[in-house]
Amino acid sequence: MDLGQLTYLGPSLDDVEILPRLPPAYVRFLASRNGFVAFGGGLHVRGAVLDPEWHSIRAALEGPSAPHVLFDALTPADVPFAQDALGDQFILRDGLVYRLHGEAGNLQPLQVDFVSFLERCAANPVDYLSLQPLLTFQAQGGKLTPGQLLSVYPPFLIDTGKSERSYAAVPAIQVLTSLGRFASEVRDLPDGTKVRIKVPDKDGA
Repeated sequence: MDLGQLTYLGPSLDDVEILPRLPPAYVRFLASRNGFVAFGGGLHVRGAVLDPEWHSIRAALEGPSAPHVLFDALTPADVPFAQDALGDQFILRDGLVYRLHGEAGNLQPLQVDFVSFLERCAANPVDYLSLQPLLTFQAQGGKLTPGQLLSVYPPFLIDTGKSERSYAAVPAIQVLTSLGRFASEVRDLPDGTKVRIKVPDKDGA
C-alpha cells in the first residue's frame, strides 16, 4: 500500500508500554511505520511515541484533552488513531473504524477495518477524507505544518448564505478543544437555530 505524499514520518517507536492497549492491526502497522502525516495535512495517523505530544497515541488516549474527554460520543476504550485536516477523529471500536465529526460531535460508522481504511484513503484521499477545504486553503497560499490542523470560521454547521469561510493553520490541540466546546454547545439545538459566535481575543478573553 502506497500512501505517498508524506509530509511527516513518526520517529522511532519508544512507547512500547501503550501497545497492549491498541488493536492488533494498528500495532502491526506501527511496527513498520510509526505514524505519519500525509496529503499535506489531510490525514494524520498517530504513533506510539512520547514526543512530540501531538503525534502521541498515548496523549490521545490519556491526556487532559484526549478526544473522549472532549466529546461525549466517545469512551476511554475508543482508540482515536487518526484525524483529518479539520480535526475529525477516526476511531477504532471493536475492530472497525468510525468517524467522529468534530463540529457535530457524532459518530459515523465507516464499515471498514483499519487496513481497509488506509487503503481507501490512499485510493481517493480527496473524496474519502473530504479534503476540499484543505485544497481551498492551499490554493490561497496556506500550508499545514506537522502538528497543525485547519481552523474554519464560521463552522460548517452554520449557514453563512453567500459569505465565504476563512481558514487558518492552528496547533492541533487548540482546534480539538474548540471543536469539543462547539459540539457540546450546539448538540441539542434544533435545525435553523440562530447562533452568535464570540471570537476570543489574543488573550483568550
